[in-house]
Amino acid sequence: MTEHQLSLLPFYAGWGRYQQRLVAAIALLTEEQLALRTTPQHWSIGMYATHIVADRAWWFHARMGAGSDDLTSLELWALGICEADMDPCHPAAELVAGLEKTWRLIEETLARLTPADLEQVFPPLDEVERVRHAKLVEPALQPYAQMWVERAALSGEVRPAVSLQWIIWHVLEHDIHHGSEISTTLGIHGLPVVELD
Repeated sequence: MTEHQLSLLPFYAGWGRYQQRLVAAIALLTEEQLALRTTPQHWSIGMYATHIVADRAWWFHARMGAGSDDLTSLELWALGICEADMDPCHPAAELVAGLEKTWRLIEETLARLTPADLEQVFPPLDEVERVRHAKLVEPALQPYAQMWVERAALSGEVRPAVSLQWIIWHVLEHDIHHGSEISTTLGIHGLPVVELD
């Protein structure tokens, strides 16, 4: 008799509902609305959404190795946002496609993982891996990819290895944190917010 393996997906059911509401809030936004900020010092709605997509792809695909190679282009999609406060100006349809693609990645990964998998540890990213990833980004983002590699090398910071449990928690709290910034920006400008129960 085969022992039934308990999937992690049911434990994160609320995340899927949050994803749907985040997509609904972004889907109909115009280019001008995606460029809205709470203050000039804060990122735009589009920048936050781009950052969410890139974070998901980075941790689940680049670091955990989940999903297919068509996710590679999203891994460093947000380069330039952190490095130079540059808005990549993805239209709403592109942002929604990125959110949906990375959500499928998360959902499929959670469906195949079990509680026992949470202890798996992923080593820190070394310089060779950073350079490899930086070379994968589109030409327009290459200067920012180089800044990313150089900043890591200059800092001398060695990040610790992380567990699968840490990665899942990080991506979930990252989604909620930046999703709330999107919602706040929408609300300040009189637009429909990310609805929560």
